[in-house]
Amino acid sequence: MKKIYLSLIFSILFINLSIANDIPEIPELNKDDVSVEMTNIIVKGIKTEIKLNFKNQEFRKRFEGYPVTIKINNKPVEVRVIKGTASFKYIFTEKQDFEIKISNYTYSKKVTPIPLWFSVIPPLIAILFALIFKEVFTALFIGILVGTATMFWYQDTALIPAIFKGMFAIVDTYIIESLTERGHMAIIVFSMLIGAMVNIITRNGVMKGVVNILSKYANSPRSGQFVTWLLGIAIFFDDYANTLVVGNTMRPVTDKLKISREKLAYIVDSTAAPITAIAFVTTWIGAELSYIQDGINTIGINESAYGIFLSSLGYAFYPIFALLFILILIRKQVDFGPMFNAEKRARLSDNINLDDDSNTFSNKLNELEVSEHIKAKWYNAAIPVFIVIFGTFAGLLYTGWDQSVWHDTSLSFSTKLSTVIGNSDSFKALLWSSISGVLVAILLTLVQKILNLKATIDSMINGFRTMLTAIVILVLAWSIALVTKHLHTAEFISQSLVSINIAPQFIPAVTFILGALVAFSTGSSWGTMAILYPLILPASWLIAQNTGLDHEASLAIFYNVVSAVLAGSVFGDHCSPISDTTILSSLASSCNHIEHVRTQLPYALTVGAVSVIIGTIPAAFGISSWILFPTGLFVLFLIVRFVGKSY
Repeated sequence: MKKIYLSLIFSILFINLSIANDIPEIPELNKDDVSVEMTNIIVKGIKTEIKLNFKNQEFRKRFEGYPVTIKINNKPVEVRVIKGTASFKYIFTEKQDFEIKISNYTYSKKVTPIPLWFSVIPPLIAILFALIFKEVFTALFIGILVGTATMFWYQDTALIPAIFKGMFAIVDTYIIESLTERGHMAIIVFSMLIGAMVNIITRNGVMKGVVNILSKYANSPRSGQFVTWLLGIAIFFDDYANTLVVGNTMRPVTDKLKISREKLAYIVDSTAAPITAIAFVTTWIGAELSYIQDGINTIGINESAYGIFLSSLGYAFYPIFALLFILILIRKQVDFGPMFNAEKRARLSDNINLDDDSNTFSNKLNELEVSEHIKAKWYNAAIPVFIVIFGTFAGLLYTGWDQSVWHDTSLSFSTKLSTVIGNSDSFKALLWSSISGVLVAILLTLVQKILNLKATIDSMINGFRTMLTAIVILVLAWSIALVTKHLHTAEFISQSLVSINIAPQFIPAVTFILGALVAFSTGSSWGTMAILYPLILPASWLIAQNTGLDHEASLAIFYNVVSAVLAGSVFGDHCSPISDTTILSSLASSCNHIEHVRTQLPYALTVGAVSVIIGTIPAAFGISSWILFPTGLFVLFLIVRFVGKSY
């Protein structure tokens, strides 16, 4: 037996010696043989990726696929060379002289990491400036500048040069990167095309026809608001299409009925994302299911992503309450807070069209002169708008079509449809439908000889111009979102709240608040979902299991958390002046952006508070949603009944 043990020991030693002999010695390297890549934006406590690129051909041949020992601040670290590159991650916790040694080569750099808490300062400054000074361009620019200047200041640059470098980086880095992102460009082009289509159908007199036909159903402020809400529910499959189509279509009608632009923007904004977030077949569903599936894979539970999504709808308190709260306001014909003043001013005014000085997003669509001889025909607007709506849906089906999914007999029709929509390219669908709407609007105008070719094309170009203000705001909002990404704002907020030691029943409420803070700071509900789902889903399950909850109770907490991420993202988006959907709502309604945020905020906070206190927290303690939804709606009704004021 001893002989066998000795044989094994000698064999292992022989194998190790053989492997050791196989690893070649590191040749001498100099500064021309190695280059080091690492970001200049180093944040304290966040992993920084560092790459070593080896240019020495002899070294690359010898060490391809082999481990190499390097020294980082005199501590040995093993890295593996793949295709001439070795990479590793390092966490900087203090100011230091960072040093990498390999063979004869030494790389050194002074590093002063940016405190992680500072990451929330740029978006907060932008938001505070926007709310205090009511000027969103300067607010966003200052917020971005604070972020970029600080990045350079922590790179051992003096304050004044850091400010100038930060200013230049806004243009050459952040705006350029924001514009070169495919999804952002798709939104810009889609917005421009929608603006062109609306401008054409306004110029050819069609908006008069729309007003006339909708006036049969929308003949009072109450019915006008209800029709707007109904259209917002009908276009459930995409929030961008919803916002731009409903806002632009209903604005002439609500103007005629003396409904304020602020109220229109609120109804548009508060129907678009909530209905898209909870509908079964939308452009959001693919991302949602993907994040949920990743969480399932990490946890290892035997549940389908779509099944979890459907179960989580029983906890979707904020989106559902937000949609129904509008109906309560419409039914009671009351408002409170800044919205009451806006509505009262609109009712008493002879003309609610605001001038450009007070209306950030005035696109002058309602100021176009329409010749008296033009006969208003409603279908000249209905056809292009329907093409945008149904064209988007058809485009989603086309780009996401999968024959194997559609012929899978084990799947229900709704699951097949949801899977196809989830796999679609929503940006392509939006672009295809919007260009089709523009071309059809042009064709209808020319064939009926309403306008000549030059006047029609001029209307289209002017439609593009009307979107410039909103596009500038969007680009600045995307730029500050990129700054928050580089500074790891979301990680700071996430780590701060996840580190709190709480009972599992409060995790959904904390998740809702966390999602709201991240969405409010970054202006992106999609980005918030992408950040929080991978972090929160496994954490919530593990905390529930570790505290002794059984499988069913843990699963209920998990469903609630899935919904809370989504609901918190939408809630934070509604409150944020740098959110793209909030900006688009202001644009489509031709409403002053800061006034839209200011008037919507009390309503969003009211619904958010009721959602958490009456819905999310009690649901986590096992109270049925069948009880909580009616209770929450009753509380909202009481708030409107006793706080709301009639005009």
